[in-house]
Amino acid sequence: MDITKLILSIIDVAACLFLIAVVLLQSGKSAGLSGAIAGVADTFMAKNKAKSWDAKLAKMTKWVAIGFMILTFVICLL
Repeated sequence: MDITKLILSIIDVAACLFLIAVVLLQSGKSAGLSGAIAGVADTFMAKNKAKSWDAKLAKMTKWVAIGFMILTFVICLL
């Protein structure tokens, strides 16, 4: 195994573990009081959802998953 593939594999495993951690840190869609109430769209929390910790985790999950898939594909091509 050449050194480039080894380094990319180590980064791939680290990205995999980070992706698992980010997914596990997210709360469920029905977590809390907002999931129990049907009319959530007009509340203060719904308006500021883009700035919440869950929104940041969701955005981070998307980017880490894309990076993980691309990195895994590159490793397969080597």
